[in-house]
Amino acid sequence: MSTKLTPILILLLLGLLVGGCAGRQQTGPRYGYEEGLAVYISDVYHGRKTASGERYDKMELTAAHRFLPFGTVVKVTRTTGDWPPVQVRINDRGPFDDRRKIIDVSRAAAQQLHMEQAGLVPVRLDVVSVPGGGSAPPLPADAVADGS
Repeated sequence: MSTKLTPILILLLLGLLVGGCAGRQQTGPRYGYEEGLAVYISDVYHGRKTASGERYDKMELTAAHRFLPFGTVVKVTRTTGDWPPVQVRINDRGPFDDRRKIIDVSRAAAQQLHMEQAGLVPVRLDVVSVPGGGSAPPLPADAVADGS
């Protein structure tokens, strides 16, 4: 191969690499929302320490999420029925038993979502705020987006 062509090929390959990455539109669950199933945290955990170090209070609007930072506020909206959404603050980790489950909500949140009888309902999570006033963090690539 000619020594004159080598720098040109390197620049061409770099251009394709950078151009290909820059041309992708960033949408979907990695940028502020997630869809899946919600379950509510059992009253058995009332008073126990959460992963954030604070005590779980079933009457506060709190929730557990696998990876959103502690203190993040999310809007939880049922995707079935005509119930108003509720905002909860992330203060614990979970759920871990089923990848379709994306959030464990407190009893207070479950009551507002009218999900106590069902126990498990399809929801959409929208990040409202993150600690420190930043924007919604990117969600991991393996986040469940469609509840399947």
